[in-house]
Amino acid sequence: MTYDIVGVGEAMLRLWVRAGTRLEDAPAFEVSVAGAEANVAVAASRMGASTAWLSALPSNPLGRRAARELASHGVDVSHVQWVADARMGTYYVELGVPPRPTTVIYDREGSAAAAMDSSSISWLVVEDSRIVHLSGITPALSRSCRDLSTEVVRRAAAAGALVSLDVNYRRRLWSTQECRTVVSELASSASLFIVTAEDARDVFGIGGEPDAVLAALVAELGVEHTVLTVGAGGAHWSSGGQTGHCPGYADAATVDRIGAGDAFAAGVLLGLLDADLAGGVATGVAMSALKLGIFGDQLTIGRDEVERIMQGRDREVSR
Repeated sequence: MTYDIVGVGEAMLRLWVRAGTRLEDAPAFEVSVAGAEANVAVAASRMGASTAWLSALPSNPLGRRAARELASHGVDVSHVQWVADARMGTYYVELGVPPRPTTVIYDREGSAAAAMDSSSISWLVVEDSRIVHLSGITPALSRSCRDLSTEVVRRAAAAGALVSLDVNYRRRLWSTQECRTVVSELASSASLFIVTAEDARDVFGIGGEPDAVLAALVAELGVEHTVLTVGAGGAHWSSGGQTGHCPGYADAATVDRIGAGDAFAAGVLLGLLDADLAGGVATGVAMSALKLGIFGDQLTIGRDEVERIMQGRDREVSR
């Protein structure tokens, strides 16, 4: 089967408390599934794309919980490698109320996904997909994941698939210099490059006005489709010599911002599938705004809701 979008990366269990509750005082945790590439696959699947997620999971109840949740949103998890006596990565989230920031504590070292190598992946799925999506998190997990990421983008590009790369820098996993070196190498095979203004500044040392930052990134990396996100300001894009900007949603309220970037990436990928990057960026901005109002990492809405917000038809109360 040819999939529209294939994501390669780690899934974790997220243990979290709602805003106003402290981790250190929590009598119980809510549990959900998270992971950048998995989040992208879920959002794209709910928008109508055919998606698959490639990874390794422990063959225990925790791994099965993750696979079952992703599959419930239409993501094909049948190609996941199941590993006996392995562990599931987890992370803990305390949703902040301004001026307190959201706090994240990871416990992911030595997970089944961190041990992935070339034997963990169904290469036929990679080579027969329309788009293969990676974030900078995957190569940061381990040396074997770094080598795997390099092979994924090389084989996907050689087979004619489009390669999507979201920088998604995580300072707890590697240094900015390591990230810049590896991500730049991966970008040489990419068709789409997504980066936040913060990561452009911290990882690539490029700051300033968004248009100038975007131009500098295109000049340095040479990726055909490049997208720079600027938080509430929306996103700037460059495609085939054309550039543009899609403003954000000024009235978007935030209950949980984790995963908003993945929702945005999914929208951009949908545009890439239709050879319409500008439309994809606009869709991604809307999807990201909607994700801010949903608890958990995943954007669990459908295309009709995204289209309503883009067309400005939603009222304060829908009835």
